[in-house]
Amino acid sequence: MPSSPSLATGPAPASPPRVVRDRRADLIVVLVALALAVWVTSGLWRDPNTRTITVNSSDQALFEWLLAFGGHAVTHGDNPLFTYLINVPDGVNLAVNTSITVYAVVFAPLTYLIGPPATFLVILTLNLLATALVWYWLLSRHLVRSRLAAGVGALFIAYSPGMVSHANAHLNWTAGWLVPLLIWRLFALRRAGHWLRDGVILGVLVAVAFSIAAEGLFFTALALGVFVAVWALHPANRAEARAALPNFLRGLGVTAVVAGVLLSYPLWLHFAGPQRFHGTGFDPVIHSEDIAAFAAFPRRSLAGEAGLGTSLAPNPTEENSFFGIPLLVLTVVCFVALWRRADPGRRATLWALGVLALIFSVLSFGPIAKVDGRRTDLPMPFDLLGQLPVVNAALPARLALVVAPVIGLLLAYTVDQLRAAPPRHRSTELAWLVGFAVALVPLLPTPLLTDEREPIPRFITSGTWRHYVSPDGVLTPVPLTVDIYPDGQRWQAYALSHRQGEFEIPGGFFLGPGGPDGRGRIGPVPRTLSALMDQAGRTGLVPIVTDGTIREVQSDLRHWRIETVVLADQVHGAKFEVDEEALLRTGTALFGEPQRVDDVWLWRIPPADR
Repeated sequence: MPSSPSLATGPAPASPPRVVRDRRADLIVVLVALALAVWVTSGLWRDPNTRTITVNSSDQALFEWLLAFGGHAVTHGDNPLFTYLINVPDGVNLAVNTSITVYAVVFAPLTYLIGPPATFLVILTLNLLATALVWYWLLSRHLVRSRLAAGVGALFIAYSPGMVSHANAHLNWTAGWLVPLLIWRLFALRRAGHWLRDGVILGVLVAVAFSIAAEGLFFTALALGVFVAVWALHPANRAEARAALPNFLRGLGVTAVVAGVLLSYPLWLHFAGPQRFHGTGFDPVIHSEDIAAFAAFPRRSLAGEAGLGTSLAPNPTEENSFFGIPLLVLTVVCFVALWRRADPGRRATLWALGVLALIFSVLSFGPIAKVDGRRTDLPMPFDLLGQLPVVNAALPARLALVVAPVIGLLLAYTVDQLRAAPPRHRSTELAWLVGFAVALVPLLPTPLLTDEREPIPRFITSGTWRHYVSPDGVLTPVPLTVDIYPDGQRWQAYALSHRQGEFEIPGGFFLGPGGPDGRGRIGPVPRTLSALMDQAGRTGLVPIVTDGTIREVQSDLRHWRIETVVLADQVHGAKFEVDEEALLRTGTALFGEPQRVDDVWLWRIPPADR
């Protein structure tokens, strides 16, 4: 057995300075990325079980429900991609929704341990952190030599305006760590002799990405297709592309087979299963990017806090560009500076990146161009592409998210070039430093806005509900559960994650059939009871109840098989305050006098009415 170096040969030689610097840089990037992730989500960390994201509490409740349902489905042997627990009696096809199945399964133990709201927060924070670290790994190990350059590029991409905007409860879109992994494994297919193994790895990664963010996977595939085509057709790369093509196609073939096998059932459900739909429940004109938004500042940024933010996005979760004029100018300057010093191979890469950013920017404008909130008569390319299958289910505004990694790459390449060959004059170096600061400092993120949300009633948390609902029976809160009234799914998520058992609810927040022209819609088609309760809760006005109204409501109760109607003392409204007193008086007019159970008002529905 060899002696210890400290005893046999004295102190070990010091690590090479470059290695020490690189490790120190890696650690700094990790700490900065972690600090930013916690900073952005800090409002929720105060108490994840009682705090909610102000501008998107409905999506937060949905993802919490998906985590609870997915873990429950796996541990109980149920189908994680289709459920009858919501939208009674038709059920919901989760394969055409954002089911985040992989997250639900992997984090199921944590969900059972700390509950869906806290697990949601952990995943959201880890998404932001992992996006920064995986991009940093790809840049520093494969694309640039400077750790500083990799850090600048990665941190910009991970905390770009679009990512921070989607951190308002979107666990799918904040999973940006998938993109650099897909890029890495796609270009690994060029290697000779490893096409089978590399194809299998990419196929598994595609299946994982589909289960977490299918729309994001689709956009990534489109972006990589455009980039590879433009890059390969450039004269400087044609010979290399021609030589790599056989291995590349073999690997892609294996990828398609592996992903197809793993996703065969989800894809069947998506395109041919029950409760499927075509298109989406969102208007592509509304959910398209305003041309002026590219030069605007986002609300959750230093510039936004200073009053420079705008309302050019359809809602605060969709600020997909919002780079600001200084960053746009810096990007152009970086592109020109890189182009002037680039060899033909690097120019081909820059050309492909430029074409990619231009195409996706124009496509993000949607069917009709908008400028500073005003619609024009100018048709856009998406007006034609948006009619194609699959494309018609995408929101065009989100195509602008592809531009942020392009900008991040250009920033990284520029810093790398400056580090390799420092400017001869200090004034030039200072100009670059000022340019980066002016462009990036205003975009530094600020914490997400959060509020305290209404607690889940003790009637649910104590398990009292089980005395008023038969096994697999139907309970409904009022107002009935939809995106703006998410309480039903919040209650159900609590019951599932705390092993209390199952109860079904009518309605819910989901995408399903029933929209115009056979397209999808958000939630179920409204019926009389849901419309009456929405009117009371939203306006505070008790609707006029006639014998005809009672008959229609009884028909709804039979359709939904409702056994128990529950009104909490505090009802959560995602967009407005809910008038609980008006709901109580409306429920009394429809169902008779309620009984008080724990901290809720409750109506038992006679068997004859259900």
